[in-house]
Amino acid sequence: QLLNCQINKSEKLPNIIIIFTDDQGYADLSCYGAKGFKTPNIDRMADEGMLFTDFYSAYSVCSPSRASLLTGCYAQRVGLPEVLAPPGPEWTKGRTNIGLNENETTIAEMLKPIGYSTACFGKWHLGHLPSFLPTRHGFDEYLGLPYSNDMIPDDYPPLPLLDGESVIEHNPDQSKLTTLYTEQALQFIQKNKDNPFFLYVPHSMPHVPLAVSDRFKGKSDQGMYGDVIMEIDWSVGEILKKLKDLNLDKNSLVIFASDNGPWLEYGNHAGSAVPLREGKFTTFEGGQRVPCIMRWPGKIPAGTTCPELVSTIDFLPTIAVITGAKLPALEIDGKNIQPLIEGFPDAKSPHDVFYFYSGNELQGIRNGKWKLFFPHTYQTPLEIGNDGKQGKMGSKELPLTLYDLEKDIEETTNVAEQHPGIVENLSKIAKAFDAQLKKNIRPPGRVEL
Repeated sequence: QLLNCQINKSEKLPNIIIIFTDDQGYADLSCYGAKGFKTPNIDRMADEGMLFTDFYSAYSVCSPSRASLLTGCYAQRVGLPEVLAPPGPEWTKGRTNIGLNENETTIAEMLKPIGYSTACFGKWHLGHLPSFLPTRHGFDEYLGLPYSNDMIPDDYPPLPLLDGESVIEHNPDQSKLTTLYTEQALQFIQKNKDNPFFLYVPHSMPHVPLAVSDRFKGKSDQGMYGDVIMEIDWSVGEILKKLKDLNLDKNSLVIFASDNGPWLEYGNHAGSAVPLREGKFTTFEGGQRVPCIMRWPGKIPAGTTCPELVSTIDFLPTIAVITGAKLPALEIDGKNIQPLIEGFPDAKSPHDVFYFYSGNELQGIRNGKWKLFFPHTYQTPLEIGNDGKQGKMGSKELPLTLYDLEKDIEETTNVAEQHPGIVENLSKIAKAFDAQLKKNIRPPGRVEL
């Protein structure tokens, strides 16, 4: 099977496109059951490719989830387990001068030596100082925001829109961002139609504050959140159309996924993870199980569903296999899922277990249908906001808890007392991994200010 995984050297190297949304919940596509809006272009990706039901972002917040996607590692391993920020409120202290270490290898840096052109258009959030920007981590081109679109005055410096490493505008009109990123992506595809490329489009939306162009304003029955998702769906459609027009679609792997679950505190300006529990900031299913669709005509079987556990950390090693690129020299956590996405008979998840971290705290472990939580405090909405107004978050305690996700996807019934052997076994595995990982944490990049 390993031999079958290797790319035929006589074939043209495949193009890789990753579209990564921000705070989009598990139920926020019509092919996942969305209410009040339609996503026909992303649904078409599912009709022509593979929809994943048990796909996890490696973290439930922005910076760690992006570090994991681009490096194939749990974010602890690369020293970025927390959200980064420019100078601002008290919580940003210690997070303003760090970013992705130059010694880490991103997908872009992995692909450059074998001839790929690379670009990132959108939200970066792996360090805003020049030495941490995409152009220092393997991307030929970058245009976008260096961090979240809510990090704006009065609490933060003016929000910069960057072209490469230069600020081209402060506090840009956010209703134009999705269109801007899309136009940049289309130009990049056109320019690189004759050579392999890696295109990473991490949208700023639907992170609050929501903003949408006039052409989609008021178009959904759900309200502004639905309008924003409809515009992202349009963006996906434009990228797919450009690939087809240039006769590139059969040689292009397109991945659509979200960085974490919905920011439920924002009510009608947040998405939905129904039927999953909780959302962003938590290691419950609603925080990390997110929509993911992959399309590659002729390689990925059309109209298929994958129920196997897969994660963003698997993108890098899988892309290495399908392109023939050399894996990073430093240890990674992701696994090759090429047998799964290409529909090999009896292909299974390469993960015996998957770990759930919040900051530096190991909070849980999943093995097959079992998900074990260790006692921890988690954030949950106490009051729900409306129309862009923030609600109020509070803390709750979770004891040692075991869930059977096959019977209880909502994570409501603790069955730890009925299965002490499973609790003991998973506890040992998790604690051994956590100890080993923390012995081998690599430092983030750091700039002395």
